[in-house]
Amino acid sequence: MAKMKRSKASRTKASAKKARPAVKRKAVKKPVVKISKRKSHQYLSWAGVELEEMNPLLQRQWIVGDRVMLARLIMKKGCMVPMHSHHNEQVTHILEGALKFCIEGKEIVVRKGEVLTIPPHVPHSAEAMEDTIDLDVFDPPREDWINKTDQYLRAVK
Repeated sequence: MAKMKRSKASRTKASAKKARPAVKRKAVKKPVVKISKRKSHQYLSWAGVELEEMNPLLQRQWIVGDRVMLARLIMKKGCMVPMHSHHNEQVTHILEGALKFCIEGKEIVVRKGEVLTIPPHVPHSAEAMEDTIDLDVFDPPREDWINKTDQYLRAVK
């Protein structure tokens, strides 16, 4: 029986397979994610949610779910939110008015009907260009707001 010659490429593959040491693969454990289960849904009206007067130019309401916070901020023209950052992702939707944000060295004016997303840990500030109502979503919820340790907001004028 004639011996068939293999091509150089197939000989290289075969020798590479032989030369590889056996790799023992460890089982990878998947992270356990605990999700708290709410006993019931929430159905609310902003009229029934506490309105916090943070300072003469800023009022705030917020609702907390299992993993997100929805906040409604009512800002008078000239209200300043000083430069700050947080580990929460933020999505800001302007319902009325306009906010000028300073973020990553740029000024961005967000007006009625527009949305700005702010990644975690990105420093930002805001100024109300006119009387403004803004709806913010935070993931995870802002612990400093819940615990009322948000002095940077309470001190602004």
